[in-house]
Amino acid sequence: MFLQPLWSLLLRHSSLLRSPFFPVTFSLCVFLTLSLPFLLLDLLASRCALVRRYKLQPQSSVSWGSVCSCLFLTLYNHLVFIFPLTLMHWFLIPVHLPQEAPLLRILLVQVLACVLLFDFQSFTWHLLHHKVPWLYRHFHKVHHTFSSTFALTAEYSGVWETLSLGLFAAAAPVLLHCHPLAGMTFFVVNIWLSVEDHCGYQLPWALDRLVPFGLYGGASHHDLHHIHSRCNYAPYFTHWDLLAGTLRRKT
Repeated sequence: MFLQPLWSLLLRHSSLLRSPFFPVTFSLCVFLTLSLPFLLLDLLASRCALVRRYKLQPQSSVSWGSVCSCLFLTLYNHLVFIFPLTLMHWFLIPVHLPQEAPLLRILLVQVLACVLLFDFQSFTWHLLHHKVPWLYRHFHKVHHTFSSTFALTAEYSGVWETLSLGLFAAAAPVLLHCHPLAGMTFFVVNIWLSVEDHCGYQLPWALDRLVPFGLYGGASHHDLHHIHSRCNYAPYFTHWDLLAGTLRRKT
């Protein structure tokens, strides 16, 4: 089996995988690692016209104050709220790690299914929090602090939004009975898609350029949402916004 050597290697560190510290540490490390290349682009954008030409909002810039604010809120939410819930979950529900790895095609199908389920969950949650003013003011408005997004703004949100979307991401592999390796892969993919959505760049290799027929929205899709607020509620794909009549494409 193609994935068995990788899974066997991970099983050698099963005590770490079962640790209540692992989910929070893993989440933070993946998020910061995937954000770093875009932060380096932000540093170059003010000095290099070649980089700036790919910015979705070329007139905007990223300040150190904004970076520090995003980092602080991300760390605060993870340590003060997510970690206690992870600890409670670890205490109540032991982590099960099977000895066999999944087939590669099964893993790919499970990851795609998780992404599609999360996309629907997030679209529904997002649309509701824009259509109900009280929900927007008290819960979602924090995320719209930045009309020009950069990578770290992907997790710049209040406690309720952080926990809600975190619950959706954690529940998807469970609801779909995914292998733990598929769940971990989905987690990395989901963070990457969220970071790319908020990166503020339309790069030549961006996913929305690679996925045909306009099925995937990407950074340009989500950038319009942060500018106009009343469109493009789905985080990744475009079909739910198309069906709801809330799809807006960059002209």
